Amino acid sequence: MSIKQISVFLENKPGQLKAMTGTLATANIDMRALSLAETNEFGIARIIVDDVYEAYQVLKDADFIARLTSVFAVAVPDEPGGLDKLLQIFADANVNIEYMYAFLGTDKKHAYMIFRVKDSKQAEGKLAGKGLKILSQEDIAAM
Repeated sequence: MSIKQISVFLENKPGQLKAMTGTLATANIDMRALSLAETNEFGIARIIVDDVYEAYQVLKDADFIARLTSVFAVAVPDEPGGLDKLLQIFADANVNIEYMYAFLGTDKKHAYMIFRVKDSKQAEGKLAGKGLKILSQEDIAAM
């Protein structure tokens, strides 16, 4: 079960990230996770929010270039080797990870990883029944 991530393209100049977060704050959108990648000309903010469709619309209405992407949010036991064990499941299932980033939730026993893979539906089938706690969009909203 995948969730939606919003990728926002930002010009690489002072104040652009603040403009995006300000737009979301004004709309009372709560960010759960954020990753920022940059090049010389632009950056890409990847965000997980409590209300993805409202956030997407708010950003589009404010003239941000944004797109929705399917990703997986997976619970990782907060213990030494927790991520390694999770990555072994992906490797054993032959699921290639394009990128990933982490966030903390309210559960003190787990951290959460966001995974982007080439084919979410195929990966979902390969990872089913492997004992993973994969979050739904509703789980994200409730955090």
